Amino acid sequence: GLASPRPSLPAKQECRDLIGSGRDRTPNALVQVAVIDPREQYLVSQACTEIVEGSRDPLFLTGVTFPPEYPASPETLVKLTVYDVRDKARDNVSKPLSVSFLGSATFSVSDLLRSKDDQLTLNLRSSDGVLAVGTVLVSRVNMGEMEEGDMDHITADVQQAQKVRTCVCVCECESLFKNPVCKVYKFQTVDSKWMLVREQMEECTLSFSIPRQLLHLYIQEDMRRIQELRDLGELSPHWDNLRKEVIGRYGQVIAAYQETLAELNKITGPSFKPSCSKAQRYLEFIPINLHTQRMRVTCPRQTDAFYDVITVGAPAAHFQGFKGGGLQRLLSRHEAEKKSTAYQCIYYSPEHTAKAQEVLHSVGHLQPLISGLADQLLQAAQQHSMAGLREALKTLAGKTEQFVHALKDELVKSALLALHAAQPGYVTKNQNQTLPGHQDSPVVCQDSIPCHKEYDEEEWDRVWADVAKSLNCVIAMVDKLQEQEPINNNQEQPIPKQVLADVITSHNPGKRDWREQLCPLVVRLKECVVEVVVRARRAMTFVLLQEAACSIPQGLFLKQRRDVVFSQALAALACGFVMRLYAGMEDKGFLRQLHLVGLVAQFESLLSTYSEEIGMLEDMEVGISDLHRVAFKITQAKTDDPCDLQPVVIGRRDHYTVEVPLPRLAFQTLPHEIKEGKALQVYPVLFNVGINEQQTIADRFGDISLQERINQRNFEILDSYYKSLSDKVPSECLPCFQTQTDLKDLLGTLGQNVVTKKRKNVEILWLAGTICRRLNGIRFTSCKSAKDRTSMSVTLEQCALLRDEHQLNKDYFIRALDCMRSRLTQGEVVCQWDSDPEAACSVAENKPASRHFYPIALLLVSSHLLVVWLILSLVFLLAKYQ
Repeated sequence: GLASPRPSLPAKQECRDLIGSGRDRTPNALVQVAVIDPREQYLVSQACTEIVEGSRDPLFLTGVTFPPEYPASPETLVKLTVYDVRDKARDNVSKPLSVSFLGSATFSVSDLLRSKDDQLTLNLRSSDGVLAVGTVLVSRVNMGEMEEGDMDHITADVQQAQKVRTCVCVCECESLFKNPVCKVYKFQTVDSKWMLVREQMEECTLSFSIPRQLLHLYIQEDMRRIQELRDLGELSPHWDNLRKEVIGRYGQVIAAYQETLAELNKITGPSFKPSCSKAQRYLEFIPINLHTQRMRVTCPRQTDAFYDVITVGAPAAHFQGFKGGGLQRLLSRHEAEKKSTAYQCIYYSPEHTAKAQEVLHSVGHLQPLISGLADQLLQAAQQHSMAGLREALKTLAGKTEQFVHALKDELVKSALLALHAAQPGYVTKNQNQTLPGHQDSPVVCQDSIPCHKEYDEEEWDRVWADVAKSLNCVIAMVDKLQEQEPINNNQEQPIPKQVLADVITSHNPGKRDWREQLCPLVVRLKECVVEVVVRARRAMTFVLLQEAACSIPQGLFLKQRRDVVFSQALAALACGFVMRLYAGMEDKGFLRQLHLVGLVAQFESLLSTYSEEIGMLEDMEVGISDLHRVAFKITQAKTDDPCDLQPVVIGRRDHYTVEVPLPRLAFQTLPHEIKEGKALQVYPVLFNVGINEQQTIADRFGDISLQERINQRNFEILDSYYKSLSDKVPSECLPCFQTQTDLKDLLGTLGQNVVTKKRKNVEILWLAGTICRRLNGIRFTSCKSAKDRTSMSVTLEQCALLRDEHQLNKDYFIRALDCMRSRLTQGEVVCQWDSDPEAACSVAENKPASRHFYPIALLLVSSHLLVVWLILSLVFLLAKYQ
């Protein structure tokens, strides 16, 4: 089925009077579709249907879809081959099917177009030339095309067409989404009508572009950190040795990241990383199997509906392994060990180091702003523009107050005192005794921030207070200048005076010397700001030096692991955000919600709490949590060239902004707040329920507290988001569904489920996904590799949506599920469908299921061991058939 105006191709097949390959059985029919290009005269396997068991007159629900780039024409020949599947190999979907040839038929697209009743009847020809094997009927049904009378309710006006084009433009944006794989189904509704369902899966180029940008930012940030450490000046031998060691470690990280970035820049080909490459070092920053999947439903008496989900392997450091656990456990253990580290340094808590990074960012961001505003003030003075002078002064005062407020922290003062003590020749005033700054005295690891009374503690207060005083002088001078202006009733009211007459020159300034009067005060303000910045930067860099020194070498390894996991998580989030943004461009309620509250991004995880998947889940928990540090910003693209539509990442490790460019026409339709560059927040939540046989073992004999804690914590985040949304956005802005269960009730049910002790409680995942869709959110589904468990979850969700929202006939539910889950590999007979996007790696992954063997001869030695063996065998047997 094709949505374009190109020639129609088969969208439904059914057979009549088939004769099975065995006399005493009816066939399990399957149809393979191949195309013969009349110009090239070669046959290409294109698609296959699902298997219909035990029917001589099977109706196939799976349609035939050709890629957009295929050069279909009326002369194109289509060959249909019918097989009888004798062995479906249910226990191993990767095993080739055992099939028998029943017959084949060939027709051209022009034959189908000439068919008067939109249906073409073909006689199947068997291998011995007999024509009485059976017949196949082919109908030409397009997406958006239904039986006569079924589509009368859908208007063909330009606005509706434009809306559909906007909704699917994400699939047509070649710069972000590539290599679409489509599949079409036709299912019956409860009122005996037919709905058309189109699945489209695509690769996302952000799988590689986002990690490349992050690696570049990581390198820049670490290089700046090295320079800041060098700018600390002369330190005592002990601290200087620590600094050299930290700089050396940073250099190793930078070299490794540069090497990885260089290798990534060489890669061409698919836009995703298959699971068979998850252990490759140079690909560790790339998410596994990142794909978008959209289900489009066309049915009578309803407009088209779209359901999106992003599938991705669990963000985790697969290359580094999970022998010691994942990030959550490693970070907790490392933080506890830092206080007792062998390195002799001052211990700062994670809150202190985070504060230090915040101060560094604030002063680095505000200093150039203050300098630029001060120059604007002088320019307005030179132009004798009192309105411009007051406007520039107002902005300058606000930024300067913000600057001073950022430095009013005890951490800055104490860090300056500690830095002073770390300099050569530091001696107390009370006694002539060498302190930790000297190499010949023992250095004690301190458990708290030091406070040196012998150092002048008021010096720092005087330094940053000078900034406020200098600003007050500028304000007073502007007030004085305004007093000299002729009285004008139309002028705005002057800003309140500050009584600082002692710093104002005694003579009356005139119009010709405004700049001359202001210039010394402005220069003094800028000098005070620079002095404060230098001191604060050195103090906060010293704090970060302690944190890095206490962490060597384990801390930097953990930072690398965290960088890897965050890179995978951010690539997935950026993909989901862009897809959701394009789909909601004409939804005013969605755009209002976007800038007033933000979006919820719900990650559905199917990892078990057993063996190495515990480590994956611990990595994933930290990676998803770190996404709270990410904001999005919509910008106008310079041009409509695909290269200019790529999202751009800016920022540092504790805060990143992803800028999403839109074409000019699309950007102009956005609300004013978004066009002004307001930061758009995303609230990531993670819900995990293990569903495989390993989870059965964990439920009965292991520990599932990690899963319970994750679900409870993220429910609180989701509930908090809903309360904020309810306060700021009316319910009319949220999408409508056939199932009108109140959102508050759904949240209440979810809250009860996350605290209920129940094995494999998949109700948690279903409720969380339903709530996410009702909240206009972004849906992600993950397992270890985003293959089997992920495809099972996505297909079940899609069929449930067809049932609940589009009245899918209950008799078709299981068949619809089987169709969507069909993943067939028959070598040259049947091609493979998209539930496993790793066609290139499927052969390497086709390993037999693991078996558990026990040395029975050894077990017979002891009756106790024999009992243990029987129990374990029973457990694995139950797990297999659970």
